Amino acid sequence: VQLQASGGGLAQAGGSLRLSCTATGRFRDYSRGWFRQAPGKEREFVASVNWRGDSTHYLDSVKGRFTISRDNAKNAIYLQMNSLQPEDTAVYYCIEMDFDHSGTAFPLGSFGRETLVTVSS
Repeated sequence: VQLQASGGGLAQAGGSLRLSCTATGRFRDYSRGWFRQAPGKEREFVASVNWRGDSTHYLDSVKGRFTISRDNAKNAIYLQMNSLQPEDTAVYYCIEMDFDHSGTAFPLGSFGRETLVTVSS
């Protein structure tokens, strides 16, 4: 399965963006979600949704601002980002993922095409 992100761009602080992620290949019942990497920082988990779409997880700093959703009929996931902050500036990736025994998300496979989100103050 290959996943490609889109929808990034430039937003002002307090604004909104909606990221999309489309998948090609066979559907698999894994969680899908988003990682991001800001300049000079490690890549970090942002959000995930299980294959049924009824269970989500979020990075603490985006809770209440970001909403992840999934449309299996379109083989796609989305990330609605509201109340954007300059700290959200990063390259965003979507990917299938799983969780280890401690609940930490880890990516499955390689990251596909990313999308850049830039938030100005």
